[in-house]
Amino acid sequence: QVQLVESGGGLVQAGGSLRLSCAASGRTFSTYAMGWFRQPPGKEREFVAAIRWNGTSTWYRGSVKGRFTTSRDNAKNTVYLQMDSLKPEDTAVYYCAARTTNCYGCDDPTMYRYWGQGTQVTVSS
Repeated sequence: QVQLVESGGGLVQAGGSLRLSCAASGRTFSTYAMGWFRQPPGKEREFVAAIRWNGTSTWYRGSVKGRFTTSRDNAKNTVYLQMDSLKPEDTAVYYCAARTTNCYGCDDPTMYRYWGQGTQVTVSS
C-alpha cells in the first residue's frame, strides 16, 4: 500500500509561483511513474504532468508547457510540481498519483493506482 500526501497549495496572484510536493510512503516509490492531475471547479479531472520512475522523461499538458516543471527525489520519496506564471485558469484541486506500470505520456488517470487527497490552488486575477 502506498500513501500520497500533497502539500504546497494556496492562494496566489496571477503571474506568481507555487511549488507542490507529494510525499509517498513505501519502499517502492522509486519504481513508480508519478502523475499530477487537477480538477477545476465544475469540470472533470485532467492530466497536468507526469514523470518516469527514474526521472528521465517528463510529459505535460499543452497549456502548462513552459510554465510547470515536475521533478522527483527518490531518496526522499517525493515528487514536485513547480508552477510558474500561474493563471486564473490554473485554479483547481491538484492531485498526485502513482502508477505501478510503465507508460509513455502517462496521461490516463485510470491507469494510476494510488492517489493523494488533493491540495487546493487558487490563482486570483
